[in-house]
Amino acid sequence: MTKGRYRVVFERDDGRAWIAHVPSVRGCHTYGRTIDQARKRIREALALWVDDAETAELVEDVRLPPRALEAVRRSRDARRRATEQREKAHDTTAEAARTLVEDLDLGLRDAADLLGLSHQRVQQLVRS
Repeated sequence: MTKGRYRVVFERDDGRAWIAHVPSVRGCHTYGRTIDQARKRIREALALWVDDAETAELVEDVRLPPRALEAVRRSRDARRRATEQREKAHDTTAEAARTLVEDLDLGLRDAADLLGLSHQRVQQLVRS
């Protein structure tokens, strides 16, 4: 049995509530004070119209003004880059810790002092 897939459109109304509707299922709509509340309620509304609502994949289409969409995109991009940099910093620091402890035979406390970390953190990095 194939799982259903439905596009759900979320829009703000004048009263600042979120309206959610499934364009492919006539009459399937709901609202919520928050987008999360509307997200939960749309599945309940969909269940009134289709049998596979509980397992269906809901593809979200959140309608925002272009300026807001661009701000969201920039924020997500910045957070993605920050995550990549954190991962790179972790890998580089772990490599430095292993070099100091294993190659130079420094103690954990000396390696920690040089790296600006706690000796417990250096121990974790060396073991990983």
